[in-house]
Amino acid sequence: MNIEELFKIIEERIKHKKKKSYTNKLLQLGPNKIAQKFGEESAELIIDYLKGSKKRTIEEAADVIYHLIVLLKSKKITLNEINKELEKRKTNVR
Repeated sequence: MNIEELFKIIEERIKHKKKKSYTNKLLQLGPNKIAQKFGEESAELIIDYLKGSKKRTIEEAADVIYHLIVLLKSKKITLNEINKELEKRKTNVR
């Protein structure tokens, strides 16, 4: 799965409001819980980056990406909007 596919899966979970969906549970708990989970996952990524294995860093990075997408979707931010912003910054990365 790539980021675009994950974004679409999360959109589908939101659209169809599956009862056992962790995504919908987070969204129901609201912005504070979404921000808290993103912060927790970010901290775990930092810890594993500094002290953990490559495998754990990859796993935590995937968790951060998932929670970031949920955070973005809760603000109705699309992947296209993020891509446009990245495109604007393209010359600064070189």
